[in-house]
Amino acid sequence: MRTNQDRVVMQSVQGNISHPRAGRLPYRLDREGRGHNLPGTGGITYNVRVGDPAMGWAGDHIEPAVSMKITKDSRDNENYGLGLLACIGNQARVVSGEAEGARGVVTGLHGGINHVLVDFAPEDMEKMKVGDSILVKAQGQGLRLEDYPEVRVFNIDPELLIQLGIEESSQQDKLKVPVAAVVPGHLMGSGIGSSSAAMGDYDITTGDKAELEKHNLNDLRLGDLVYLADCDNTYGREYITGAGSIGVVAHSDCIIMGHGPGVTTIMTSKQDIIQPKITRDANIADYFEIN
Repeated sequence: MRTNQDRVVMQSVQGNISHPRAGRLPYRLDREGRGHNLPGTGGITYNVRVGDPAMGWAGDHIEPAVSMKITKDSRDNENYGLGLLACIGNQARVVSGEAEGARGVVTGLHGGINHVLVDFAPEDMEKMKVGDSILVKAQGQGLRLEDYPEVRVFNIDPELLIQLGIEESSQQDKLKVPVAAVVPGHLMGSGIGSSSAAMGDYDITTGDKAELEKHNLNDLRLGDLVYLADCDNTYGREYITGAGSIGVVAHSDCIIMGHGPGVTTIMTSKQDIIQPKITRDANIADYFEIN
C-alpha cells in the first residue's frame, strides 16, 4: 500500500508509570449490583501482557504490563497530548529510575483515564517503580493510505501497519485485514459517542453470554486485532450499517454493565471497503515477539 509515511511527524512524548486507583468506597459494582474489591487500571501488572486472555481475570479493566500518564488530572491538556500522539507500535524507553534505558513498545490506549499502555520485558519490569518516566517516539497520527481516501488510519505506527499483512484487491477497492474475530456493532458499548476515535478505546460489552459464544469472543486475547462490523470511527464512534473498523484489544474484560474488553481503533471507513480475514495469529504480540 502507498502511504505518506515519509511525511508523518515523529515527536517525543513522555509520561510516568501511574499508580493504581481506588475510591473511598472501594467496591466495584457488577451487572447484578454486587460489590467487588478488585485490581483495576494503572501500575505495573507483572502477570498480564499482550497475548494473554482478555477474559477471566480476577480484575476489572486490567491493563497489560505498564500503564503511564502525565498528571493525576486525566483531563490535563498535556495528558491529552500524550494520549493522542502515542500510537500502537511506537518505541518506548525508560528515562529514569533503576530500569533506565529499558526499551519497550506501546500496545494500546485506554480512554477516560488517558493511559498509554507499554510492554516491557519481565526482567525490566522488575526494576521499575511507580513514577518512573517513559519516553515514547510518537509517530502515526496523520498517516494516510494514498489510494484509499475513504479509509482513515490513526493510532498505529507506520512500520506496524506494514507488518499487518493487509491485502489489496486487484481493483484497489477493498482491503482485506487479518483479524482474530469479528465483533458485531450492537455489542460495542462504553465509549460510543466519543468525539474522537484517535484517542483511547471503546468496549465490547460482555453481558450477553450467548452473543459472545455465537461470535467466538470468549477466546479474545489482549493484543488481538478485531473487525468491528457496522462501526464508524471516522470522527467519533457510532453505528452505521456497512461501515467497518479495525482495532486492537487494549485492556481486559470488566464487571461493569456496558463495559468489556477495550478496543483501540486503528482503521475505519464509512463505506464497505475494509474486509476481515479471520486468523488466530492476528495479535500484535506476534509482530513484537512478546512472550
